[in-house]
Amino acid sequence: MEITVNDHLPASFNRLAWSNLAAQSAEQVGLAAAPIVAVLAFGAGPGETGWLQTLQTLPFLLLAIPAGVLADRMSRRRLMVSAEWLRTLSLSAILVLALCGWLNLPLLAGLGFLGACGTIAYTVAAPALVPALVPAALLGRANARIELARTVAFAGGPALAGGIVGWIGGGPAFGIAAALSLTAVVLLTGIAEPPRVTDTVRNPLAELKEGLAFVARHPMLNPVFTTQFVFGTAWFMILAVFVPYAVDHLGLGAASVGVVIGCYGAGMVVGALLAGTAMRRLRFGLVVGLGPVCGLFAALTIAATIWLPSAPLAGVGFFVMGAGPIIWVISTTTLRQAVTPARLLGRASAINVLAYGARPLGAALGAVLGGWFGAEICLLVAVAGFAAQAAIILVSPVVRLASQPALGGRVGERAGAD
Repeated sequence: MEITVNDHLPASFNRLAWSNLAAQSAEQVGLAAAPIVAVLAFGAGPGETGWLQTLQTLPFLLLAIPAGVLADRMSRRRLMVSAEWLRTLSLSAILVLALCGWLNLPLLAGLGFLGACGTIAYTVAAPALVPALVPAALLGRANARIELARTVAFAGGPALAGGIVGWIGGGPAFGIAAALSLTAVVLLTGIAEPPRVTDTVRNPLAELKEGLAFVARHPMLNPVFTTQFVFGTAWFMILAVFVPYAVDHLGLGAASVGVVIGCYGAGMVVGALLAGTAMRRLRFGLVVGLGPVCGLFAALTIAATIWLPSAPLAGVGFFVMGAGPIIWVISTTTLRQAVTPARLLGRASAINVLAYGARPLGAALGAVLGGWFGAEICLLVAVAGFAAQAAIILVSPVVRLASQPALGGRVGERAGAD
C-alpha cells in the first residue's frame, strides 16, 4: 500500500506547507489584482501593465543572491517571518490608500515592488529549509506537497482577485491578500528549525562566488537554470500584455480575465497531483523534460487566439502552461536538493530564484513590444522563447537521468548552533 504524505511528513514541515499556501495565495491575489485595477481604474494599456509587472518582479533579479546569502547565514525561519511581515505591510498600505481614494499607478507599482522584496526572501529560504525538516527519502513527496500548496494559490488567486475587483473594487482584494500574508507569519512561528553549522567568519563576496561557481560548473544545475531563465522571460512577456489583450482582443471583463488566468493554477494543481506518479513510473530525466515541452505547446495555444479569439482556447493554453511546468519545478527542486551540499542550499536556491529575474526582463520586453507593436507581437516572440528553452533542456544530460541522483555533499556535516 502506498504511504501517503500526511502520514509521514513531520508536523513542522506541515506547518511550513500551510504557511506556503497562505503566502503564495497572498502573492497571487496581489499580483492578479494589480494589473486588473491598473486597467479598469487607471486606464492602463499594454505598456503600462508591462512596466507594472516589471516593478513587481524586479526584486527577483536584484535581491535573489543577497537573500540566498542571508538564508545560509541566519535562521531560515526567522528570515521568512521577517519577509512575510514586509509583504503584509505593503499589501495593507495599498488597501488603506485605495479606501482613502489616494491610490494611483505609481503607488501601486512602488508598493508592489516592496511586497515583492518580502516574496523573494520567503521564496529563497523555503526550499533550503525543507531538507532540514524532512528525511532525505521523502524529499520528492515534500516538494510535491509544497508545490501543491502553491498550485492551489495559483488556481484560486487570479479568479478570486478578478471576482473581488469586479464585484466590490480593488481595495478589498489587497485586504484579503494582507490577511493571508499575516496567516503565513503565524504558521511560521510554530516551526522548530533544527540548528546547523555556520562559519564564524564569512566574506560575502567569497560566498557569492562559491555559490555561483557551484551552479555554473554543475552539469545538471547549469542547464536547469538556463532553461528556467528563458522560460521565465517568455512567460512574463505573455503575462505583461495578457490582461489588456484579453479585454481588447478577446472581449473579456475582469471576472472572466481572472478565470482564464486561473486556469494556469488549475493546471498546476493537476500537474502537482500527477507529479508523484510520474516520478515513480517514468525516468527522472523524462519527467524533467515534460515541463519545457508543455510550455512550448501552451505558448503556441495562447498565440493561436490571435487568429481564433476564444477565451476557452486561451484557458487551455494557461492550463497546460501550469500542468507541465509544475512537474518541472518539483523534479528540479528535488534534483537541486539532492546534489547540493547543505551549507550551499540557500545560495543554490537563490540562484535558482535568480532565474525568476527573467520576470522583470520578460515584463519589460512585453512593455516595449506591446507599447510599440501590440500584444500580438509579444505573443509570437514569446513562442520563439519557449522553443529555445525546450531545446536547451532536451540537449542537456539532465534528460538522460534514469533516476533521482543520490544525496551528495552533506556527508559528514554535523549540527551546531545557528
